[in-house]
Amino acid sequence: MTARPEVLRDTAAASFPAGRYTRTAMVLHWLIAIGIIVNVALALISDSLPDDWVRPVIDTHKSIGITVLGLGILRLLWRATHRPPPLPDSFPSWERKSAHVVHILLYVLIFAMPLSGWLHDSAWKAAATHPMTLFNVIPFPRVGFVMNQPPALKEHLHDLFGAIHTSLAYVIYVLVGLHIAGALKHEFIDRKSVIKRMLP
Repeated sequence: MTARPEVLRDTAAASFPAGRYTRTAMVLHWLIAIGIIVNVALALISDSLPDDWVRPVIDTHKSIGITVLGLGILRLLWRATHRPPPLPDSFPSWERKSAHVVHILLYVLIFAMPLSGWLHDSAWKAAATHPMTLFNVIPFPRVGFVMNQPPALKEHLHDLFGAIHTSLAYVIYVLVGLHIAGALKHEFIDRKSVIKRMLP
């Protein structure tokens, strides 16, 4: 006996409820999250590594940063065409507004961090003699306008963009911490899981 169409629709809805993100959004979210966490770890350990490890680690850091930028663009395009599920109405309005603000700031940083790093690298005095490649495979251009500035100005820009990149890193530490703390609060204290919305 063939199932009625409305039964099939109900079954499909139950297997992929409206309160969940799409699978594409989930994949992009976790790839970006892993990229950010790995890059934070690489930045924190780079100063303690042997000298011959530093350059490969920094190059990997750059490659991951550019990859996160590309994934961030895809994530933003996907979100623009696929409305994310709202937080449950049972959450206090201040929590929903706070979560919204943190999400917006995280989106800004997903772009600002790699862009400031890219500009910082483009102003590096040795950029012309050390071509940039993504994961030692794909050639990637630097920002020519920055790289071709006079040496004195380029050194100033290198310091400036480096300071911006470092400052943004501290901001992202705080925001990622708040993002994780909020998810854990809902999971273990409120017993209203939001983590499951982003899990397959």
